[in-house]
Amino acid sequence: GLFLWHLRNTGAQKIPCRFVRLYHVASSRLITFQYFNFLKRMYVTQCNKDLSQRAKPKSDSIVSPFHELHQLDHEKKVVHKISPVSPIHHSWSEMSSRNELTEMKSAAETEDSVIPVGGECKEDRQWKEMKLQLDDLPGILARLSKIKLTALVVSTASAGFAMAPVPFELTCFLLASLGTGLASCAANSINQFFEVPFDSNMNRTKNRPLVRGQISPLLAVCFAASCGIPGIALLTLGVNPLTGALGAFNIFLYTCCYTPLKRMSIANTWVGAVVGAIPPIMGWTAATGSLDAGALLLGGILYSWQFPHFNALSWGLREDYSRGGYCMMSVTHPGLCRRVALRHCLALIGLSTVAPVLNITTWTFPIISLPINLYISYLGFRFYRDADRSSSRKLFFCSLWHLPMLLLVMFTCKKSVLEKEDKGDLPGGSHEMAMEIRLP
Repeated sequence: GLFLWHLRNTGAQKIPCRFVRLYHVASSRLITFQYFNFLKRMYVTQCNKDLSQRAKPKSDSIVSPFHELHQLDHEKKVVHKISPVSPIHHSWSEMSSRNELTEMKSAAETEDSVIPVGGECKEDRQWKEMKLQLDDLPGILARLSKIKLTALVVSTASAGFAMAPVPFELTCFLLASLGTGLASCAANSINQFFEVPFDSNMNRTKNRPLVRGQISPLLAVCFAASCGIPGIALLTLGVNPLTGALGAFNIFLYTCCYTPLKRMSIANTWVGAVVGAIPPIMGWTAATGSLDAGALLLGGILYSWQFPHFNALSWGLREDYSRGGYCMMSVTHPGLCRRVALRHCLALIGLSTVAPVLNITTWTFPIISLPINLYISYLGFRFYRDADRSSSRKLFFCSLWHLPMLLLVMFTCKKSVLEKEDKGDLPGGSHEMAMEIRLP
């Protein structure tokens, strides 16, 4: 008797009605991702069988869709007075859709009255239908794949191919460059797909295609797959399996390790440095078919170069990274950020000295590269001492021209294939290839 009295007082008899009402509300306004449940995203909605996407994401934190629907329904009860409609003429789905449209119009009018003159236009704050012009598609896909970063990856892979102690083969070089570029486009596209809710909170990334709704998430995933699968197949079948395995491993490391670590630990910087160090190794393995000490040296140079480059860049973006929820050294460990940048600036001097020891370059390389290595080390020391935006900006812009100049000097001081063939230092079957070139 006490149990029944408790159920009657707590309103347990109304629970079935609440479930039925929740089912009808959820059926009329579903949070979906183009009918793919495993790719569900909060920023795409379906209303009356029309897919819509918000032009500018909400500033509030992401909540459960059913919690948001319950909150909207609660505001509808409190703010708006809805006149009863006869159930004979209109069905339940038509009534709910009309109520939601009325609520959206009134909310838009309220926002227009609050926002001052000179603010954002009305279309940027409302839900709009996603439309894609074919003329804009190449530019959108270029920004989705981070075309400038992809060009840097391809150039470092080309440097690794050129530094390999074997005769230059144009066909293999083109296949390796194309496969590396496709793999980089796939990794960058998947990275942007995962980071849409976080990129929308950062000034640096709020204009990316997925954040602004210029491209659907499904099309972004299809583009990543159409780049990644042919790219890895091209590296594996057209070049050699070792290079294809390195490309596949780099995509996995970038998308499944580096991307989630950015919101968990500052260790993401070291993992990202490994990702950037693999492309020159891929270029070396594409030319030689083996993983030698020279490939590891090139990877080490790229690994150390990324710390002054990225730490100086992140120093000026600390507010953005903090707003986006990323764990960066510049945000959580500013002293460590400056020390690591200076440490790897000095490491570049040591790595340049190791190159002639490994018989990759002549002894003129560490001498010629010493001025530019000392200059970036000086800027790294200024950044460590001053810890301001001016010193970080100078170090960042120096890193932009330091790497291509260092690789160019390294290539000009490279030991020729004939010299290594005379000393018997060529790896694998390269000795026979060099002998064939020397024969008339």
